[in-house]
Amino acid sequence: MRLYLLALNPTDSVTSGFLPAAARLGLDVTVLTDGAEAHRRAYAELPFPAPEVLECDVRDFRAVISLVSRRALAAPEHAPDAVFSNSDHLQTQTALAAEYFGLPAKDWKATLRAKDKGQLRRHLTLTGLDTVRSAELAPGQDPAELDVPFPCVVKPREGVASEDVTLVADAAELAERCAEIRHRRAGATLVVEEFLAGQLCTLETLGDGRRRHVLGGFRTRLSPPPDFIEEVLTFVPAHPRPVVDQVLAQLDALGVGFGACHTEFVVQPDGRARIIEVNYRAIGDQCDLMLAEILDIPLFELVLGVHLGRDLPADLTERCAATPRRARNEVVCADRAGVLTAAPGAYDEERDGVRLAYRPLRPLGERHEHYRTNRDYLGVVWTIGADQDAVDGAAARFLDANRWEITP
Repeated sequence: MRLYLLALNPTDSVTSGFLPAAARLGLDVTVLTDGAEAHRRAYAELPFPAPEVLECDVRDFRAVISLVSRRALAAPEHAPDAVFSNSDHLQTQTALAAEYFGLPAKDWKATLRAKDKGQLRRHLTLTGLDTVRSAELAPGQDPAELDVPFPCVVKPREGVASEDVTLVADAAELAERCAEIRHRRAGATLVVEEFLAGQLCTLETLGDGRRRHVLGGFRTRLSPPPDFIEEVLTFVPAHPRPVVDQVLAQLDALGVGFGACHTEFVVQPDGRARIIEVNYRAIGDQCDLMLAEILDIPLFELVLGVHLGRDLPADLTERCAATPRRARNEVVCADRAGVLTAAPGAYDEERDGVRLAYRPLRPLGERHEHYRTNRDYLGVVWTIGADQDAVDGAAARFLDANRWEITP
């Protein structure tokens, strides 16, 4: 069976998650990407046959369909059995290509609503489920023309990973921040919306087209304002039922139900759950790898399986909610620009009932600017055990025992 996997940059989710799962499922994998050499380097030392990597303009669904069609015509073994991506940027292209070949696919309208933050707000308003005061700022448009409440949040309409997402207090600061973002993102449309205060959480779901399952979620600790960098995620086997029901109702309204989805939302003091954004793919930054261990399920195989037309276990939600494991995912962030001159290497440990894994996210010797986003991550440590205090303590001990140095 042939899996076509669309990707931009190499990621841990694909290299350490989906590709090993595809190998275990016996799939032949073709990676389509606009950066083939980076992927070939990333897969050079895999402990199983490396996937085929082909250059393709994956941002254009027509180019994907054309390439796959030519290959299927040339050799039957290259005909697609699944078309899949775990990239935020490629969900709509993947959905359209999979639908073209008659394969299981996400609804392209839902992937578009999830990716386009302005359209997400409009659609939820039209359904009557939630209204967030928001407006789109076109390239060249004066922010003073917008009627938005303060404080408010500015973000790229199709951005990811907290990049260029900032909290602003007044009109003067709004104009200043918009100018800064436009300098970095010429031609980008921005979304300006009311700030939704509350506890930030995530809901992880997986559906097979017949039933959507809840895999649990996380409580998220953010960096101090005005930035929104995710610093710590603490696993929650089951959020309160009324909260989950509200989030699922909004996902239903958006048409989100097939495949993996990572939804970020806040819970306000009155118990109201309000969606921040919908990432229509599996959670990243090592949390997906951690989640597979927490739940003791073949997570990546299950995700690929639904794209092959396979049913999920009927009791998956109940099994996930019953996990006895607790977990913490904590990142080390650069606080300045410069060259990373000291940092620990990859590390694994099992001690006193806690499994700890550390993975570096930036190599020694590279110089980086200070982005004030997830691109400042130097490494991530995650811990799993039966007791939350023990899990938190193990992470703290590792962080205290190691050092990360940046030389200006």
